[in-house]
Amino acid sequence: MTPNSTSSSYQRGLVETGDGIWAWLQPDGGWGWSNAGIIVDGDESLLVDTLFDSKLTAEMLTAMAAATGVAAHDIDVLVNTHANGDHCHGNGLVTNAEVIASNATSAEMEATDPAFLAEIMKAAPGMGDLGEYLLDIFGPFDFDQIDIRNPTRTFDRRLDLAVGDKTVEVINVGPAHTDGDVLVHVPDDSTVFTGDILFIDGTPLIWAGPVSNWIRACDEILAMEAETIVPGHGPLTDATGVRQVSQYLTYIDEQARMRYADGMSWQDAARDIDLGPYGDWLDFERIAINVNTLYREYGSAEAAEAGIIDTFGAMASERTLRRSKKT
Repeated sequence: MTPNSTSSSYQRGLVETGDGIWAWLQPDGGWGWSNAGIIVDGDESLLVDTLFDSKLTAEMLTAMAAATGVAAHDIDVLVNTHANGDHCHGNGLVTNAEVIASNATSAEMEATDPAFLAEIMKAAPGMGDLGEYLLDIFGPFDFDQIDIRNPTRTFDRRLDLAVGDKTVEVINVGPAHTDGDVLVHVPDDSTVFTGDILFIDGTPLIWAGPVSNWIRACDEILAMEAETIVPGHGPLTDATGVRQVSQYLTYIDEQARMRYADGMSWQDAARDIDLGPYGDWLDFERIAINVNTLYREYGSAEAAEAGIIDTFGAMASERTLRRSKKT
């Protein structure tokens, strides 16, 4: 099949991309609705990522078993592309797999308390506009049902694996979206799973940076010339989708840097940037956290002092403000 970021076939569930490789897609690709996949050859298998809670992960694993004949407990290897919960919170359901991640991702996972989200969501009804925003974006997920397993094997920059006769290249391109983002490339099948290096038709989210690393990661994906590109969020894509992500990152870096040089606060800069065509992407309000991260990269002490509640609050305000301007 030929992926296309504007494909009308973007539906929830398994998509067989060819020769023992399947993608699991979750429209609309917004907050928490991540993609995953499985690679099977002979009697060996590799799972790319789990999902945001145990219920969603169990549903995916059941569908994969029906399609491939590989039950969850028979999966040999699980690769987590990064440490965000929507890509690893179901790890514990893959009971016998070797769990592989980059060193940086492993450190992030070990430092993250999965119960934090559950606690925040219980408090959300009393948190005003911020609480409403959190309930809107994270309300569909059950953070009391998290079955985490941390990595059992880590690596630094690159790890080559074999799944049957398939060579699978696991390449750390981070820090970018997070501290340790990896690509899972199957060169002989011209397929790459990108994790959250790619958000297609949705706004990329810069937790870590630097943005230059992320742009280089997009260039690395393009150099693979893969026919099938499975993003971390959104529909299957092609080189056009990769370029769009790179162009967004370049644009907001340029815009934020100008405003930083003019002495604007990160909050004012986020509100001031004209998103142009990117304003129609899902979760456009992520401009707030993206500018915060960029300002931290530029050396802003004010941005560095902002905590997770501050940045989510800024995104909530940004969404309300920009929506009001559209109406």
